[in-house]
Amino acid sequence: MCGIVGYIGDRDAVGIIVEGLKRLEYRGYDSAGVAVLADGGIQIRRSPGKIKALEGILRERPVAGRLGIGHTRWATHGRPSEENAHPHTDCTGSVVVVHNGILENYLEVKERLSAEGHTFRSETDTEVLAHLVEKHLAAGSSLEEAVRQTLRAVRGAYAIAVIGRQDPGALVAAKTGAGGVVIGLGEGEYFVASDIPAILAHTRDVLVLEDEELALVTKGGVRLSTLDGQPVERAVTRIVWDPIMAEKGGYRHFMLKEIYEQPRAVTDTFRGRISPETGNCFLPDMNLTPDELRAIRRVVLVACGTSYHAALVGRIMVERLAGIPTEADIGSEFRYRDPLVGPDTLVVAISQSGETADTLGAVKAARLRGATVVAVSNVVGSALARESHGVVYIHAGPEIGVASTKTFTATMTALYLLGIHLGRVRGTLAADEAQKHLQELLETPRLIEAALGRDEAIADLARQLAHHRNFLYLGRGLHYPLALEGALKLKEISYIHAEGYPGGEMKHGPIALIEEGIPVVALAPRDHTYERMLANIEEVRARDGLIIAVAHEDDHAIAGTVNHVIPVPPAAELLMPLVLAIPLQLLAYHIAVRRGCDVDQPRNRAKSVTVE
Repeated sequence: MCGIVGYIGDRDAVGIIVEGLKRLEYRGYDSAGVAVLADGGIQIRRSPGKIKALEGILRERPVAGRLGIGHTRWATHGRPSEENAHPHTDCTGSVVVVHNGILENYLEVKERLSAEGHTFRSETDTEVLAHLVEKHLAAGSSLEEAVRQTLRAVRGAYAIAVIGRQDPGALVAAKTGAGGVVIGLGEGEYFVASDIPAILAHTRDVLVLEDEELALVTKGGVRLSTLDGQPVERAVTRIVWDPIMAEKGGYRHFMLKEIYEQPRAVTDTFRGRISPETGNCFLPDMNLTPDELRAIRRVVLVACGTSYHAALVGRIMVERLAGIPTEADIGSEFRYRDPLVGPDTLVVAISQSGETADTLGAVKAARLRGATVVAVSNVVGSALARESHGVVYIHAGPEIGVASTKTFTATMTALYLLGIHLGRVRGTLAADEAQKHLQELLETPRLIEAALGRDEAIADLARQLAHHRNFLYLGRGLHYPLALEGALKLKEISYIHAEGYPGGEMKHGPIALIEEGIPVVALAPRDHTYERMLANIEEVRARDGLIIAVAHEDDHAIAGTVNHVIPVPPAAELLMPLVLAIPLQLLAYHIAVRRGCDVDQPRNRAKSVTVE
């Protein structure tokens, strides 16, 4: 949702913070700001817009200091403006706070503080934190204790960093339920960030805060405690990501780079986890014994956005491979319908960041009802992984583009492995069948590479389609979720209205949308739904729709019935979605570029949705 960076050490804090914010700009880019403690006072620079605007202000009005915090914002309370940009301070300018999340009772707190004489300058919920901290400091508390007292007075989700004039050698960070907080450990210097890429250029050793924990960071070290003051001991985590992985690597956009990284991301997700010789998968981090897996009677996949589309594919994968009833549910709806889950239910919670608030809420609801929860996430040590009984990491590496691409295909790969693992443990998938499925998986990265080879032709097609205002995507069976995902990619980065439908639902209403020239992307690889998909294409053709078929490269017959064909190599039926995803991502990308859109940071979007 928002990005937080902090620094304490012997170097100038501003440059380190701004560079860190740039690496977190995918989390929010409505406004940005920095605050540093220097010469006994706090200097703040803020600006609406992206980090470039903040850099311009810093060139005009430079500041320097060895202790500071910064923030890049995705607006929740208050419009993007200089007044609403973080960091926020109190009436006296003695405390500054940056905050990721939502405070549910901020109006109540604000009214009480206003009655006590506090004056507020912004529309944000965050500003009440600064005033509360200042109030407790004035009563004689240390900065650490003032933050602790402040957080006892508020309700909601937050990740915060605080500095103050009264304690010029300290930075306090805390979190509960809103994104992550990591503390980077350096040589006589320390870093605070809401996501790992912000600090990888400086250190790979981190401490990860859990919910309702607080960190006091000084030049002498880091002290962790709970909000009620109990000390916390935690081992240091070593991050193996190379900082270069988070750079564009010569590509025009992060999104394009990440589309091209998919053969590797898929390979890394199954690497070391499969035995094609025996037909077995190895998922030890699930932390479930064979007896516990055999006791499962139902699987529920819970996710939001692109992860939900992966879950829809995964539902079919798990049912086919493991022979167990499987559902896919939207995380933001799951806990509000009193879900019927229990000890015999395996809830698989999917979130690339592992910080999605709706999915975390669904996990907590499932656990309260006694369900076993396994996370599927891209981030080691994420909140979702910690809230779950076990985890299957997807090993896609950092994904900077807001629109998920490589984590989509890697997530489907992880769900495929889960289906095989469940099938083998439960005795519903024979060894020879599992061997065949794993061999097909080994071949899939090569097929994804082949699909990427169509990039130039897809870019040319995008030039012809970029002026349209409405698109339809049609698919059947496994490919219906890909129709949803293709439509989502197009609308989120190009701002074109697009809808995905099951082909069989056409005649139940959506066919009314077909008119001359409307682009209809039909997913038509040859499988058991192929003949029916051809019938849907004919329905569109009879109404003069502009048909773009994504079909097998050796399907020459379909070319005579559609306007354009995007050929893809044939793949095993259950793995075909991993190949189909590529042209849909490339089509959306090139249309968005043609339209002059910011594909890495589309409007109104953030990478991690850490609030409801």
